[in-house]
Amino acid sequence: MHKPSLKMNEVERIADQLRRAFEGEAWHGPAVLELLKDVNAAKAAAKPANGGHSIWEIVNHIGAWDGAVRRRIGGEAVELEGDLNFPPVGEASEGAWKKAVQNLKDGHAALIQAVLAMPEHRLLESVPGREHYDYYHMLHGVVQHELYHAGQIALLKKTQPAS
Repeated sequence: MHKPSLKMNEVERIADQLRRAFEGEAWHGPAVLELLKDVNAAKAAAKPANGGHSIWEIVNHIGAWDGAVRRRIGGEAVELEGDLNFPPVGEASEGAWKKAVQNLKDGHAALIQAVLAMPEHRLLESVPGREHYDYYHMLHGVVQHELYHAGQIALLKKTQPAS
């Protein structure tokens, strides 16, 4: 188990929360990767009856926003709309699903590295293209975003027939 330290600075605490929401040891319950462990391509691609997003589409969406936030940390003003916000699934094979999950893992690891490389004073700077919020709020928002979608994935899994 990973133990946070009172000696951590705020950037390290945020990175720890990002890791917990994504990998595990989150207070609320299962994190994103814990929920995806037993999901295959067919379950990931299955669309819910209400026309909402599939697990796969949510995975692509989380990855898109992890990348956008990483680019914002790099100084770029980024907005995601349409297929950039929810990238389409394309081929729904097991190989493509494994690649999507690996891309998600790689992108999240890169986001955490970008966060850890930030000097703490930057947390209070405005995000590029967003005059009214700072990095501190954006990064906490990413944690909330991942947990929100973890909840959606958990619900989608419960509505699917057992395999």
